[in-house]
Amino acid sequence: MLFERSRSGYFPTRAGEELADTARQMEEFVLQAERRIVGRDLQPAGAVWVTTTDSMLAGLLAPLFAEFRQQFPGVTLDIAVSNQLFNLTKREADVAIRPSNAPPEQLIGRKLADIGMAVYGQRHSIDTVAPDLHSLAWVGPGSRLFDEPMRQWMAEQGYEEHCAFRVDTLIGMLSSVKAGVGVAILPCYLADGEPDLIQLTDPIPSLSYGLWFLMHPDLRGVSRIQSLMDFITDAVRLQTKRLAGSPARRTATRK
Repeated sequence: MLFERSRSGYFPTRAGEELADTARQMEEFVLQAERRIVGRDLQPAGAVWVTTTDSMLAGLLAPLFAEFRQQFPGVTLDIAVSNQLFNLTKREADVAIRPSNAPPEQLIGRKLADIGMAVYGQRHSIDTVAPDLHSLAWVGPGSRLFDEPMRQWMAEQGYEEHCAFRVDTLIGMLSSVKAGVGVAILPCYLADGEPDLIQLTDPIPSLSYGLWFLMHPDLRGVSRIQSLMDFITDAVRLQTKRLAGSPARRTATRK
């Protein structure tokens, strides 16, 4: 008997718990075997599952993936866009290209660059590049955008009380600022290319974060993954200044 019934529901017996433990061990053995088999690949061919964020894909990675595919036509890229880090141990993805200041310890990879963050507003609704930010409406991160440093900084600076609009993606925050909803903290690489936006502060040191290429240790040496990591590393590091952001200009811009 695997389960016992009580007034509050079903509970596993000792035999049921032992069977569940055995099933979990079997799952881990299968996943280990799968990763080891994948790790024997010698040629840059086959599929690579990549997880990244919407802002990274739109503001940086999409053209780099296109260039990679031109150089390595035998490699198929399957991109999963999410603000949550997939479980690479369970092969929910092969690699992650994500911003983080504390990447999971069980993963290996490379830090590619530092990402700068600054406050931006709609150009035609701002009188000067140095306005009183406490007098402006703010767009903040929604509850499903896991950016606690941004929330903490806004609270410490007294901007939380001016925030009546929240979005759970950086792309959504960018669109809201462009629409004139308010000002917001945005990645410099994402906002600097928008002609309708103006940078209102220098990059904020405490909100800077690293961009990482991460994978499970068992996938080290897989040709197609190594090729992708080397290509993305070289391509991203050519853009380190753009990614880190520049000081805000200090001239009036009212049009």
